[in-house]
Amino acid sequence: MKSFSRRTFLQVAGVSAAAVGFGGVLSACAGGSNAGSGSAASGEHASQVTVSMPVSSEPDAGFDPFVSWGCGEHVHEPLIQSTLLTTKADMGFENDLATAYSCSDDGLTWTFTIRTDAKFTNGKPVTAHDVAYTINGVANNEASECDLTMVDKAVAVDDETCEIHLNKPFNALLYTLAVIGIVPDGGHNADYGSNPVGSGRYMLEQWDRGQQVILKANPDYYGEAPKIERVVVVFMEEDASLAAARSGQVDVAFTTATFADQQPKGYDLLNCASVDSRGISLPTIAPGATKKQTGEEYPAGNAVTQDLALRRAINYGVKRQTLIDNVLNGYGQIAYSVGDNMPWSSEAMKCEENLARAKALLDEAGWVAGADGVRAKDGVTAAFDLYYASSDSVRQAIAMEFANQMNELGIKVTPKGASWDDIYQHQFSDPVVWGWGSNSPIEVYNLNYSTGNGNYSCYENAAVDAHLNAALANPVVADSYDEWKLAMWDGENGPAPQGDATWVWFANVDHLYFVAEGLKVAEQKPHPHGHGWSIVNNVDKWSW
Repeated sequence: MKSFSRRTFLQVAGVSAAAVGFGGVLSACAGGSNAGSGSAASGEHASQVTVSMPVSSEPDAGFDPFVSWGCGEHVHEPLIQSTLLTTKADMGFENDLATAYSCSDDGLTWTFTIRTDAKFTNGKPVTAHDVAYTINGVANNEASECDLTMVDKAVAVDDETCEIHLNKPFNALLYTLAVIGIVPDGGHNADYGSNPVGSGRYMLEQWDRGQQVILKANPDYYGEAPKIERVVVVFMEEDASLAAARSGQVDVAFTTATFADQQPKGYDLLNCASVDSRGISLPTIAPGATKKQTGEEYPAGNAVTQDLALRRAINYGVKRQTLIDNVLNGYGQIAYSVGDNMPWSSEAMKCEENLARAKALLDEAGWVAGADGVRAKDGVTAAFDLYYASSDSVRQAIAMEFANQMNELGIKVTPKGASWDDIYQHQFSDPVVWGWGSNSPIEVYNLNYSTGNGNYSCYENAAVDAHLNAALANPVVADSYDEWKLAMWDGENGPAPQGDATWVWFANVDHLYFVAEGLKVAEQKPHPHGHGWSIVNNVDKWSW
């Protein structure tokens, strides 16, 4: 994948865009050195926007819902394809391709009625057969990053009715269906990612791998016609994104807390709230165990973090706001769990900073400070390694700040930067700085269920599992929220800080963008993990 440093971007920005592979797009929307005078300055470009995203936002497999487009780690509305449902800002549901849906009393069959006025860009109408084909295709594709293991099969009863049969009640499926783009029955092949056929608001006009994607409005879209008719997405590193804004080459430029104070002339800073959480897993079991993940077996357990008092002390002793101020320059919100401020989040996860209480917990549990200030108990020193992705400067800074704060408790933390391949060897045996966050309660399940695929703390609690199962079994999603909350703390059981303290959470990272003056970005839903496509979920409603 080709990326642009600030130096190389400045070198190419002033020459012919065609010569550097931008197809004339960036030079066409540049309105001079005064940032913000790009698309808005010229009537011919008043319905176009150019948006920069991190290079990691470019989908390796293309615009293919069978693999990772719209789903996986970075969930977003797929734009090119329609979805059965969409989510609102309050995480309620709205119909899209579906006009109605219902669930059987046993929670095992979801029935969707499909609209009759939608058609694919190849001219064929969208039917329930296409929906069933897509759901089955995603569920059976080993390369898919979308978890549909709860789906037994999807069946088209007729052209307008599709049934999705589950092998267990799982109402969070609705959130997944809000990001799975529907493709034509039999229309998926090895080349689909580069030549996608959909029925969504936009069509793929051009894809220059490693550089840019151009989307154009679908003239046959069944919904309201997009106000923005052309969307250009350029993939850049952080410094190149800033340089592109300074030279007026982009209308929306992603940025981070590191660059937020360098706001270019003619741009406003857009601060999008997120559920993009940063936290550390704390293995709860003794070393010597193993856990399986995707068919492989890994060492599990940690001699230090297996101690309950120590895990609780970490949660009470960490200074979350200080971390946000020092690492994120204030661009973040304190987080106590994954998915804070969502309808399913629990107030019981909140943990007041109390250094005295943290030290008292350690004292009472027999963790005694040595001459070097580091505590020990029964021959075990309160010291552990903390892994973080070496390519992520924010996670590195979080690890360093956390280590400094733990010194005050007499806990020695050694940050270790590594590649993800190396980190996964330690995922169940050592604390890791993770990034999570989704517009769905599914991550609450994955991180806390005994067999959840994100249960890095190796936590098993039958009462918690029962609450999570009960939440998923409710055929009315809104009625399941109380069970999600009880799964965090029901007064006796749960991963909350006053309970089993299986994680320590720090912050939800604000997603920051420089936006050209004159461009009205529509109201944003909370952004999930991944600083990229979520910003353009509703780009069709933007305007100059």
